[in-house]
Amino acid sequence: RKKEKVTLEMKKEIIRKHDGGMRVTDLAREYGRNPSTIGTILKMREKILATDAAKGVTRIVKNRPAVLEEVEKLLLIWIEEKQRAGDTVTEAVICEKAKALHADLIREQPGTSAEPEVFKASRGWFDRFKARSGIHSVVRHGEAASSDVPAAEDFALEFLEVVKTEGYVPQQVFNCDETGLFWKRMPKRTFITQEEAKLPGHKPMKDRLTLLFCANASGDLKIKPLLVYHSENPRAFKKHKVDKERLSVMWRSNSKAWVTRVLFVDWVNLAFGPAVKQYLLDNDLPLKALLLMDNAPAHPKGLEVDLLEEFSFINIMFLPPNTTPLLQPMDQQVIANFKKLYTKELFRRCFEVTDCTTITLREFWKDHFDIVTCLKMITTAWKGISQRNLNCAWRSLWPDCVAPSDSDAPESTVVQDIVAFGRTMGLEVTEEDVCELVEEHDHELTTQELVELQSEVAQEQKWNEVQAFAERHHPDKHVAHDQANIFDTTVMSPLRELLKRRMKQQTMDRFLSKKQR
Repeated sequence: RKKEKVTLEMKKEIIRKHDGGMRVTDLAREYGRNPSTIGTILKMREKILATDAAKGVTRIVKNRPAVLEEVEKLLLIWIEEKQRAGDTVTEAVICEKAKALHADLIREQPGTSAEPEVFKASRGWFDRFKARSGIHSVVRHGEAASSDVPAAEDFALEFLEVVKTEGYVPQQVFNCDETGLFWKRMPKRTFITQEEAKLPGHKPMKDRLTLLFCANASGDLKIKPLLVYHSENPRAFKKHKVDKERLSVMWRSNSKAWVTRVLFVDWVNLAFGPAVKQYLLDNDLPLKALLLMDNAPAHPKGLEVDLLEEFSFINIMFLPPNTTPLLQPMDQQVIANFKKLYTKELFRRCFEVTDCTTITLREFWKDHFDIVTCLKMITTAWKGISQRNLNCAWRSLWPDCVAPSDSDAPESTVVQDIVAFGRTMGLEVTEEDVCELVEEHDHELTTQELVELQSEVAQEQKWNEVQAFAERHHPDKHVAHDQANIFDTTVMSPLRELLKRRMKQQTMDRFLSKKQR
């Protein structure tokens, strides 16, 4: 088997583990290298740790422009996001994105001239970038998107072999996946959307949250979803006296409403692990489980290390890049059907309010439709995903686990129901409008969002390293995990908020100083 390239990230990891007390011989065995190679890495300790480069780079080139380093860091994050979404990423597409990122970053630099520096993103640059970063799943211009199919077929065989060897049954195999939700959005042609588009300032229809869904292959166990919002305590929570511990979702927050590594690990240990363990015990099934997921940035490769000891029976398996549309069960009409059911519930509530009260649709939308209402609708929509739908979603990957049935599309009338509700309320809505709305929930990250995501990931990685070190070496893993969570909540969260306020103040100071000149 071909050895994995020694990336900069891997070198830093080796150094950290050695600093933590791991011997050279153990490191050589873990990484499949000669002890002399490990020794050489350790000798270059200072130089390696001082190097800041894009995640995944294998070689560092001296005297490269800082902006180009930044472009490649953001580009790798963007490629990961595109591949996770199942999009085929070609050389031509990457080069165009690189040029766009470079132009955006140059434009944002202070004192930039009217004619910014031109970055050509040539074939030579692409080949060097590919060699530096080690990316291997990018296709050349002209290659068919079906090049993902062989990888999917190979993985399906590997997955079935694991299932057979380990003796897993459908009740023990799970899949999870995240999705964005613009929770207060209507189809484009409705008057609600058109009126809001004309308003200045914050637009509620752009308010986004992220949900993580998970269920087993038999479809009879849905795990409590993780919900990440940009506010920890929205005003509506106080108004409705919401107890977050009693919600039907695991409520978490950060500034961009993203699922981060820390939040994902938290969900696995606090929601997924306990629910799966209790389910297996209640059904007299062997205490073992397999969690299948994609290579999202929030899904750590070494997740098993972060599991609490009582959940060591859980094994992890990752889907290859560019195969999620073909294989990932949650992408086989589970998440899409959830969004249709959510939209149906939204239209149903609008109809109910306007039909049974004196409140107009405008008034309901502006004054009565808040995040608490949204949570109730999420609960209803997730409950509406049938066991049959969840089970059928595994047909591409594990056809033998799908139970025979006369009907495969119980949700087929949902879109028609949405259109009917809309027309009853006098809204101009078609089936195409509804399908377009469902697809709009996933959007491509802007350059600014990529920069912020990179910053979030870097901060999380530093804190994760400290947390992982403490949990690895502390005599009581449970105590270390609990204390780390307390520290994250009571110390790190306020510091993050303080940093945000300082950044805002610096921006205001710069603005005022410019005005005074």
